[in-house]
Amino acid sequence: MSSLLIRGASAVVTCDGADSVLENANLLLQDGLIAYMGPEEREADETLDASGCVVYPGLINTHHHLYQTFSRNLPQVQNMELFDWLRTLYEIWKNLDGEAVYHSSIVGMGELLKTGCTTVFDHHYVFPGGAGDLLGAQFAAAGDLGVRMAASRGSMDLSKKDGGLPPDSVVQTVDEILRDCQTAVEKYHDPSFNSMRTVALAPCSPFSVSAELLRQSALLARDLGVRLHTHLCETKDEERYVLEKHGKRPLAYMEDLGWVGPDVWYAHGIHFNDEELRLLADTGTGVAHCPISNMKLSSGVCRIPEMLELGVPVGLAVDGSASNDGSNLLEELRVAYLLHRLRSSERAPSGYDLLKIATRGSARVLGREDIGSLETGKAGDLFMIRRDRLELVGADLDVKSMLGTVGFKGPVDATVVNGRVVVKDGRLTGVDEEKAVREARAAVSAYLSRG
Repeated sequence: MSSLLIRGASAVVTCDGADSVLENANLLLQDGLIAYMGPEEREADETLDASGCVVYPGLINTHHHLYQTFSRNLPQVQNMELFDWLRTLYEIWKNLDGEAVYHSSIVGMGELLKTGCTTVFDHHYVFPGGAGDLLGAQFAAAGDLGVRMAASRGSMDLSKKDGGLPPDSVVQTVDEILRDCQTAVEKYHDPSFNSMRTVALAPCSPFSVSAELLRQSALLARDLGVRLHTHLCETKDEERYVLEKHGKRPLAYMEDLGWVGPDVWYAHGIHFNDEELRLLADTGTGVAHCPISNMKLSSGVCRIPEMLELGVPVGLAVDGSASNDGSNLLEELRVAYLLHRLRSSERAPSGYDLLKIATRGSARVLGREDIGSLETGKAGDLFMIRRDRLELVGADLDVKSMLGTVGFKGPVDATVVNGRVVVKDGRLTGVDEEKAVREARAAVSAYLSRG
């Protein structure tokens, strides 16, 4: 039995149902789970000094495209909106292979760990022929870093010749996709409590997949007991596309295909109307909020205040690095707070509300009850920030709201996942950072130079 004592935390923001904050507390983690929280100092195999620190539950990222880390900030796409942006980048993404996916995952998830994120969901949907086991490359990177990972077997079956956006080389037939989805779930999905790796089925979007693929993916996911994810209501272009092609709004189209319910969540969800928001709430269908990506691509502002009032499950997400340019969920939390204050004034979520969206809310969106708050019996996932920093003087008067109202740029002082210290003194412990940077730079150069 392995154990870790988090000793002498100045404050522990639990994000539990009572919104408890513990002062001068210790946390004992045993075999990856929280065994004790309180004033007593218990014996443990390893001790992490938390004196003068605020401890928070690990943040949970509900939507990403880690492979895009290697195509962020390319000058030719900086001022494009979504459809043109995708058409241009697919010509780069079609050259993905296992090396590019492994190293981009190390970079993206490494940055997330260093900024307090302990669980990463990645929406990977580009599977070029002959590229190998790309999900295997992602899980290998997650294992090396020590991060908790939820991967997706994404898919596309509509190429340019079918009226979609991607080139032929990255699409598959429905039968091929369903076969590969089942294989991925059987090989990698672990549904157990405190699981370190899960798999969801995630066709890319209504404008890159067929109705048949969406319908069959929903049936297969429910047969296999896994979750469903896709992009929806991200742009007005998408709305017009679905209306013209299918004669109905995007959510009605997805509902007809079996895509609502507590096992479904959508990325972005910007352009829902009032009736659609009520449907999401009534069915428990979730939304991954990606404020920075939505702003950069000029897609719009998600109706988060209304969603929270209705009880729609909402999590926070960074989205792909190519539309965000970073993998920092702390930054996302702060931007979300400011964006909704600007848009909604007193109706906007508070700084602490945003922290709960990034923890408890994100856990609900991913269908997890074992992560998202610091409570006895739950996963030992957390991060720590020292209070004695110049930039936090006067900011820590309300430690619950601080990350939203004042913000913190990171890296954090420590991150713990499954009871294991994976970031210490702002540095990754699972990999040699200097070596990882060298290898990733070589990998991105080789990847972008391919014809």
